[in-house]
Amino acid sequence: MVRASKEATAALRFLPKLIVPEGRLAGKRVKLASYQKQFIRGAFAKGIEAACLSIGRGNAKTALSAGLALGHLMGEIAPQPKREIIFAARNRDQAKTAFGFLIGFIEGLPEEDQAQFTIRRGSKLEVETDANGGGLARVIAADGKSILGGAPTLAILDERAAWEKDKGDALENAILSGLGKRDGRALIISTSAPDDGNTFSRWLDEPPPGCYVQEHRPSPGLAPDDLESLLIANPGAREGIGPSPEWLTAQARRAIARGGSALSSFRNLNRNERVASDDRSVLLTVDEWLGCEVSPCDLPPRDGPVVLGVDLGGSRSMSAAALYWPETGRLEAVGAFPCNPGLGDRGQSDGVSGRYIEMRDRGELVTMGEATVPVGRFMADVAAKLDGQAPAAIVGDRFRYAEFMEALRDAGLERVPFIPRGQGWADSAEDCERLRRAVFEGDVQTAPSLLLRSAFADAITLVDPAGNHKIAKGRSTGRIDAAAATLIAVAQGVRMRRAPAQSKGRLAWG
Repeated sequence: MVRASKEATAALRFLPKLIVPEGRLAGKRVKLASYQKQFIRGAFAKGIEAACLSIGRGNAKTALSAGLALGHLMGEIAPQPKREIIFAARNRDQAKTAFGFLIGFIEGLPEEDQAQFTIRRGSKLEVETDANGGGLARVIAADGKSILGGAPTLAILDERAAWEKDKGDALENAILSGLGKRDGRALIISTSAPDDGNTFSRWLDEPPPGCYVQEHRPSPGLAPDDLESLLIANPGAREGIGPSPEWLTAQARRAIARGGSALSSFRNLNRNERVASDDRSVLLTVDEWLGCEVSPCDLPPRDGPVVLGVDLGGSRSMSAAALYWPETGRLEAVGAFPCNPGLGDRGQSDGVSGRYIEMRDRGELVTMGEATVPVGRFMADVAAKLDGQAPAAIVGDRFRYAEFMEALRDAGLERVPFIPRGQGWADSAEDCERLRRAVFEGDVQTAPSLLLRSAFADAITLVDPAGNHKIAKGRSTGRIDAAAATLIAVAQGVRMRRAPAQSKGRLAWG
């Protein structure tokens, strides 16, 4: 363990003197959990100017930052005259939460210590003290103009992921520029943002020099009620802080039963995953997809016609193909990446570690081409897996029709009917519903596939006001190509199987 700095040691000594102002532990002394001590040591280490904490809702991140703010205000932590502490949030009401914890901690101090504070609750939310050189703590909302000219010694950016992009970035930049005047420090705390493009996500993924990052986010693709991953996002549950493990498990199962935005919201707020909670749903839950997996010896035979669904990737992205036999329900899938960059580097940049290498070793992922996957060669290799059987149909993106025609000629498949499908609400809504029905009725069976399991874990659906669904990524670096190929292949196979049989014509003599 790294030795705590002077400021971190002061914070670790000060916080246990405070009284918990609310909750089931109200009235008791603050007892720091191990993850809170870890954050304090990291945030107040030498050379650190900003510290980011990403953790599930209810794990006392706001209360922790308010306690640190009080220590600064009283001159117990990083003492200097005329200290200035800022509570910044998307709006005034949100900032009042942290400010309320600050007031609660003050009210738990001895009366002689309380007397040093002047609390203002009018148009301005402020706490001022004249002790130890004086200090001021104030609340501001996401308007950069309100902070210009300030020189804070400590800034708390609460629920940073929820800030509006333009106003939020302007406020953040103004705060950070002011901190440099007096060697100030920023505490940036929040649950996960809905996507990787959010400014808070960029703090976590690409921390600049002088930034400490502590992120409690489980691996993607796990079941919502998986207890071990729930405890990764909610480390306070092990130490009596915030929601209990039983409550988290119960809420996870309730969210699974309700589905839709309720499940997405639970993943984002309670599991601390980067999943948007508005107008989104899952294509299939992890458990629903796992129900399609059977052992290789129980896999249905390759009987009857086969449908080939292809999702073509662009530069540096994955291409995927799915083979579906509608008469037996057998499904096979394979993906392909360009050779540059390598699978190890791709896994690191996509946040999946060595998963792509494992897929390759399992025979589910191949590499071909330099910067892009050669479409014709990829389709020819997939067709070769059929051992001479020609596909009854090939399904692909309507907007890449010309590219598909060229690829079919290069692969020697130009005689196979090509069925274009759009990626908008009309076609995708029908395909999503047909895939779900096929899965629920047991008409899709596949051998255990890490490629497909990962793809469906990242696949969500956007929902329009009429309740129509279309497939989309849950993460900007998610790879849903195999799920997209499976979607169009199974949907087309279901249409072919349920199409009315053509009867022979009858002649009538007049």
